[in-house]
Amino acid sequence: MLLFFLLCSGVFAIYFDNNKTEIVAQINTQINENIKGTIHIGDIRYKLLTGFPNVTLALSQVELKDSLWAIHKRTLLKAAQIEIRLSLWSLMANEINIDKIEIKEATLYLFKGKNGIGNTDIFRSKPKVAKPKSSTTSTIDEIVLNQVRFVSENQLGNKRFDFDVIFFKSKIKHDNYNWHTELYLKTLAKSMAFNTKRGSFIKDKIVKGILVVDFFNEKNQISVATQDLEIGKNSFVINGHFNLSKNKSPFTIAIKTDILWQDASSLMSENISSRIKRFNLKNPIQVGCTIIGDMNSTGDPEIVVKTKTKDNELQIPDGLLSNCSFDASFINNYKKGEGCNDVNSTITLTNFSGTYKTIPFTIPIGTISNFEKTTAAGSFKSDFDVPRLNAIVNKDFMRFSGGQAKVNLQYKFDIVNLEIQKPMFTGNVSIKNATVNYGPRNVTFQKTDIQLDFTEKALLIKKIKFKNRKNTVFMEGNVNNFLPLYYDNPEKMVVNWDIYCPFLDVKQFLGIITRSRQKAVKKKNKTDDFSNKLSSVIDKCQVVLNLKADKMVYSKLEATKAKVTVVLVNNKLTVKNGWVQSSGGTIAFDGQLVPKDNLFFLESDVKIDRVNITQFLTSLNNFGIQSFQPKNIKGYLSASASVKGTLLSGGQLKTNSLAGVAKFDVNKGVLVDFEPIKKIGNLAFPFRDVNNIVFSDLSGDFRIDGDLVNVNNLKVSSSVLNLDIKGVYSFNRGTKLALTIPLRNPKRDENITDKIEIADRRNKGIVLYLLAVDEDGKVKIKWNKNHEK
Repeated sequence: MLLFFLLCSGVFAIYFDNNKTEIVAQINTQINENIKGTIHIGDIRYKLLTGFPNVTLALSQVELKDSLWAIHKRTLLKAAQIEIRLSLWSLMANEINIDKIEIKEATLYLFKGKNGIGNTDIFRSKPKVAKPKSSTTSTIDEIVLNQVRFVSENQLGNKRFDFDVIFFKSKIKHDNYNWHTELYLKTLAKSMAFNTKRGSFIKDKIVKGILVVDFFNEKNQISVATQDLEIGKNSFVINGHFNLSKNKSPFTIAIKTDILWQDASSLMSENISSRIKRFNLKNPIQVGCTIIGDMNSTGDPEIVVKTKTKDNELQIPDGLLSNCSFDASFINNYKKGEGCNDVNSTITLTNFSGTYKTIPFTIPIGTISNFEKTTAAGSFKSDFDVPRLNAIVNKDFMRFSGGQAKVNLQYKFDIVNLEIQKPMFTGNVSIKNATVNYGPRNVTFQKTDIQLDFTEKALLIKKIKFKNRKNTVFMEGNVNNFLPLYYDNPEKMVVNWDIYCPFLDVKQFLGIITRSRQKAVKKKNKTDDFSNKLSSVIDKCQVVLNLKADKMVYSKLEATKAKVTVVLVNNKLTVKNGWVQSSGGTIAFDGQLVPKDNLFFLESDVKIDRVNITQFLTSLNNFGIQSFQPKNIKGYLSASASVKGTLLSGGQLKTNSLAGVAKFDVNKGVLVDFEPIKKIGNLAFPFRDVNNIVFSDLSGDFRIDGDLVNVNNLKVSSSVLNLDIKGVYSFNRGTKLALTIPLRNPKRDENITDKIEIADRRNKGIVLYLLAVDEDGKVKIKWNKNHEK
């Protein structure tokens, strides 16, 4: 039998060589008659000993085109060489059993255009007739591909698969119409785009491994499974099912692996990898992915990815999350019926926990939705010692010690280029018994309690309590539209505060406001972004303080039942509707404080009503006047003033900086032991009581200019004498006052009630015209010769 086969093979080889031209022509003609297109085989060689005893034919320069090639220009098959090995035993049994097909240096290009025209409909349909029992059957036992490029381009479905097959080998076992194979594959994936607009998966990655493939004729389906498929430098478990129907070709691919985040990112399509590559996880994560779609349909397939990790490190654009654990899933078909696309894509996080720097937190559930206009939503919880904030906030801005903080928030915000925009929080933040040092003004708030309630419309600030030296402060406030303004327009933010103080030291309060701001150290460190942003918002926002105090002091001035509205805008302080009870009367005031360098310019309007003049002057250090002391005068003072001045850093009034106008009137006034009057009185009025002078009228009108007081009119009507004063009084040098002193004893007129008559009798009799003049730092009394002038 062996000799017989050798002889037959030799005869066949000789016959083939002698008639090769006619055989090639006949094969080309025969195939072209059965296809809708053209095939061209450049040459066919018979290999005598290759695959013996089977027959091996080597086809060279094979080119297969469909009938519409002139329209789409895509050649279905172009191969440098195709070897076909036929079993002689099968041929003798009336079967065509292809023992092996090996394709070398070829391109197989499957195409469907946007108009539905493709290049795969190449075989002519034949009339259906009953096949005779003697008809031949055909099978293929082995397929080998060597340096073969496979392309499947579906413009209608926006899909493109492009693989450079380095080597492919498959031995096939047939079971009637079903078959099974274990194939070895090594290929370069140039494109695996289920949607070309989104980019390719596993682009430019080597795929290598053994795949178990089964074809089920009844289902017209191919199933693929592999336990160790290498894609790039990672190993995957993959199971896939592909239906081969002409109109609908659904498929399902399930993938499992343990992989590093950056490696997984490099395998994703561009629309996914561009978003996730800015994140990273230090340790590998468990990933399961399911892809469900239809090769003939338009749009993306459904992609579901599930992953979990524990005690990992997550790198995010703003920093590092340590001790990170979570379960996560991604789906691009979140709402069924709305398509598989970026708009309908959602990432869901559950049981997310971690530590940001030193702050532990949990996100029980969170979602990131819509990859075109991305939004994030979920809940955020944290419970930590307040000093942990020191690792986040710049120490030159704020420093924390002591206290406990709890956070329970629901959040929702937009994400644009991985940055938070239009954030919305609801929930609360509470801080108990913390100590905070505010660096820019070097002020420390002790035993501080804070509760923040975030609503959809405003931030409500409740139950703030802190101590600063002598002051204990209770505060509540609100900020409308807080979060959008915080990020986009902090200069439009208005913080409304209701402040209550059992005791308030005004000088200390002004010291905080007027203390020179310390310049923050500029660092190019992203960890300071939060501090810089918060500091900038504090500087730019508007603050309205509605202040009430049971007791308030300024130096020695004490007041009760105080209330005032203070507005802070760009470090400018405006006081409105100020009112206090002090020295037995009331004081109402308005004003403003404007910073410039290390000074603060003060403007104020003050109205004083019936304060005890002795207490009042004592508490204000007698305005620096040395010529008489508060103990020298008694009565009730009413006055009004409109002044400007300068405060030093710390709240002290700069000496001789006041300027403005003032008027006063003293009711029930008494001048006691005033030395200058006593000197004059003892000489001029030896029989009058100049030690205890009672005033029926004591009023004045002044213009203040630094250390000079221009006395427009100072009128004194008393039990000893009447006195009119005009001129200039200086707190230092330059006093020049004109004194008009009628010598008539006022007691003669004490029974007269008619004001006009009293005014007429005021200057009757002898009148002294004197000058109080500063000479060498001492005030001396002289005659005023030019009194009429």
